[in-house]
Amino acid sequence: MGPSCAHPASTPLSGSSPRSASQAVPASSSFLQGWTQVGPICRTVSDAVYVLEAIAGYDPRDAEATRMASQYIPEGGYRQFLNIDGVRGKRIGILRKDFFRFPSGSIQENVFEEHFNTMRQLGAILVDNLEIPSMKVINDAVQSGERALMLAEFKLSLNSYLSELATTPVKSLSDIIDFNNNHPVEERTTEFGQSYLVQSEATNGIGPTEERAIVKLNELCKEGLEKIMLVNRLDAIVAPGASAHSLLAIGGYPAITVPAGYGSDGIPFAICFGGLKGSEPTLIEISYSFEQATKVRRPPVLQHSSV
Repeated sequence: MGPSCAHPASTPLSGSSPRSASQAVPASSSFLQGWTQVGPICRTVSDAVYVLEAIAGYDPRDAEATRMASQYIPEGGYRQFLNIDGVRGKRIGILRKDFFRFPSGSIQENVFEEHFNTMRQLGAILVDNLEIPSMKVINDAVQSGERALMLAEFKLSLNSYLSELATTPVKSLSDIIDFNNNHPVEERTTEFGQSYLVQSEATNGIGPTEERAIVKLNELCKEGLEKIMLVNRLDAIVAPGASAHSLLAIGGYPAITVPAGYGSDGIPFAICFGGLKGSEPTLIEISYSFEQATKVRRPPVLQHSSV
């Protein structure tokens, strides 16, 4: 379960990603196996939990990563935590600085304050004005080391994945880059480019630079979210939309995004509940209880256009 917190639908994501990891591109390094994988994007928390139950588990094709993830799967599955009173008694930390920065009197500011009041009325204990140390470093992929590590890992994982495919016109990242160069119109390379792919292709596995990045990211995790959760005895943290995606992703921490409201232009925005590894049951309880109490989501209106 992990951060695609930007999506307005309910989105359980798993930092200790289960079988879903092998359905995409398996992680290969020991550090990145704990990194987050995008989980199901669904209409409701309940729908997402049902999908999570289907994809969670051990996969021999991605053995090391999913063996680690399997230890967090609760006996009896995840559906038992769809508890309408699940937020009661939970300690939830509000990451006020660096996250809830909205213009005074804005729709977002008012909506989130209403939601905080709703959580209190439901029995939650909110711990306000919390701050994550080194957030500027965490949000800067170059400073944190995340960029260097991801570039190296992407090549390793993609090449491993492609090598197992029985029928494919490309067998490596290098092949993909060549394919894009040979089909610039179809792949829209002028519009999107492929600088990330080229940078990744230039890497040579997990070396000293990447090892230093791993050490730094681990330290940012321990002195960041893990410390603030333990010191304040929190069950979860709350942040708007995708604002905490880097904070959660670097430690493989789970998160669930739930619809929070709609801007003046009708575009939805979300609220994200996150926690430490293995806290999916607690996050499901909190997010489901919140969702049922607020009922924010509106089915999208599809606009048909003539060709």
